[in-house]
Formats: sequence, structure tokens, C-alpha cells
Amino acid sequence: MLEIKNLNVHYGVIHAIKDISLTVNAGEIVTLIGANGAGKTTTLRTISGLKKATSGEILLEGKVITNLSAPEKVELGISQVPEGRRIFPAMSVFENLELGAFLRKDKAEIKKDMDHVFQLFPILYDRKKQLAGTLSGGEQQMLAMGRALMSRPRILLLDEPSMGLAPLLVREIFDIITDINSTGTTILLVEQNAHMALSIAHRAYVIENGQIVMSGTGEELAKSSEIQKAYLGGK
Repeated sequence: MLEIKNLNVHYGVIHAIKDISLTVNAGEIVTLIGANGAGKTTTLRTISGLKKATSGEILLEGKVITNLSAPEKVELGISQVPEGRRIFPAMSVFENLELGAFLRKDKAEIKKDMDHVFQLFPILYDRKKQLAGTLSGGEQQMLAMGRALMSRPRILLLDEPSMGLAPLLVREIFDIITDINSTGTTILLVEQNAHMALSIAHRAYVIENGQIVMSGTGEELAKSSEIQKAYLGGK
């Protein structure tokens, strides 16, 4: 569904992404793991159109979409849940969710998707009139995910969904990610919690200093002694 070929991205003179290639097949959860500053977020931002590629190609179902704008990519079915949630704090939960469907005109289907989001995240239904800025960190993460789902994405880009959350909530968020995937949404997940990410991923890539250094199934990487040493607290 999504293919990245020889992608390079710069911030001024800093070469942040160096010639990376990866694929995400329809229906998969693919995770990108790596240390802080390895280039994970930059990769997602470039896919979603928030950052310009220096060279290389991004393809969605075989069509080159490298230089399309972020709104154009949302229309094609790519939606991102940004690092740090980035909800609209002075708007209600309901208004935040409505904004996720900003580009859509199919009112009846929007209502269906809103109901689906409330099924996935019952707490958001209870809080729908509350200002988003007054939610807890976990609730804000759920809202950011719900908002992205309101654009009815075919591929969902998740950037550090577990950041700053209590362990119990992390488990819940990852259970919801697998639920979203089971209904047919393809997922590219960036996550520092490598243990959790690999436990739900069909396939995984490891990025270091802007380069892909390893790839395999989630299970293969979880068992790798190198990965255990670098990311899973193993010896």
C-alpha cells in the first residue's frame, strides 16, 4: 500500500533521513523503532506531507505522492496522529473529532464514524462536551487517535502513542491499535517502547542515524540479541 524508495530528507545542512526504503502492505501493522533523534518522526512527517523530501519517492498504491501537500494526502487516505497529541485544547472533544472529518461531505457516514470512535473510546463520549485541554494525557491520546480516524484513513501514521502514559494505559492504547487494525486500517507505528511495538507489529524496521539498519517480522526482531541489547533492556 505504501512504499518509500531511497528517501532523503534534510533540515538545512543536517542530513536527517539517508536513502531509506521501506514498504507497508495493506492490512499490516508495521513499526519503525529507534532511539530519540534517529529520524522516526521525520519519516512520518515526510510521508504525511508536513516535511519536504530532498530526494526519493513515496508511493501510495503505486502512485507517486512525494510532493503532494498534507491536505491532499489526507484526501488520499493518509492520516497522522502526531507526537505530543497536538489536540485543540480550547475546543470541545466533539469539536476536535468534527475537525478530523473537515475534508469530508458525507454527513451520514461521518455520524457513523463518530459512533465508531465513541465505541472504541467510551471515555470520549462521556467527555464530549468537555474542553480537550482539560483531559488527562491518556484521554488526549485517545482523542488524537479518534480525530485521525474521523478522516476515515486507509493508512494511519501513529507517532509515539505511548509517550508519557502510565503502563496500564499503554497496554490499553496498544489493544485499541490492534482493534483499529483488525477493522482493516493499515498502520505505520513509530514508537520508543520497542517491546510493546514489536509485540503487535507484523513487521518492523530499525532506524539509526537516519538509516534503516535492520528489518524483519515483529517476532524476529523481538528475539534478536542486538535489538534486545539496544532497545529491550536485555543483556
